[in-house]
Amino acid sequence: MTFTLFQSIWSIVVLITFLGIVVWAFSSKRKSAFDEAARLPFEDDQLTDNDKPSAE
Repeated sequence: MTFTLFQSIWSIVVLITFLGIVVWAFSSKRKSAFDEAARLPFEDDQLTDNDKPSAE
């Protein structure tokens, strides 16, 4: 009986955590941060002389 009670409580905790993450991810407050992160791969990299590959 104790094990099934623990499983039930654990399932509820995991479900609430999952729903919290979903609400956080789709929150309109986070949209600007996620849009900025989505643009990162397309920004031009400014390579310095030390970062450029050598022709050795």
